[in-house]
Amino acid sequence: MQRKPRSAIPIAVAGLAVFAVTTGCDVSSPYSSAAGPSGMATMGTSDIGPALTAVRAFDLGQIVVDGGGFTIYRYDRDSANPPKSTCTGACAQQWKPVPAVATEHLTGLDQSLVGTLTRDDGTDQATLGGWPLYRYTKDEMPGETAGQGMAGAWFPITPRGEKVLKATDPGRSDAFGL
Repeated sequence: MQRKPRSAIPIAVAGLAVFAVTTGCDVSSPYSSAAGPSGMATMGTSDIGPALTAVRAFDLGQIVVDGGGFTIYRYDRDSANPPKSTCTGACAQQWKPVPAVATEHLTGLDQSLVGTLTRDDGTDQATLGGWPLYRYTKDEMPGETAGQGMAGAWFPITPRGEKVLKATDPGRSDAFGL
């Protein structure tokens, strides 16, 4: 009986899997906590409830995420002074307002920049730098930024309340202020 030669593909795939496990790669968490003691602690993907945390995203620099690691956005058609949300109805179904309770658990954010507003429907919403905060329902994984630049008005928010634009050259070491 003659043996068939083994394919190198399954061996290569197994080797990559071992590499990922032994090097501690966490493919579900593409950013690190900005507030950890070293600034490099990996943020998990478990939902710890409403919270706001400053993190460093690979391609965007500093952004804010919720307790589950999902990107938080601001909407340019809202108002920061005074804080006012214009995203209602169908908009608020796709762009979920961050509940005010999230302001009780902050990591890496200046408390003086964090606040709340009462929406037209009577619910309370978290704000940062006066901007109402949202989570995009089409972001399916923690760290995803599918809403970036949507309709020219939706942007991830920085820990200072500013909108995040894509880094012009994410390969440069100074693209993230390093």
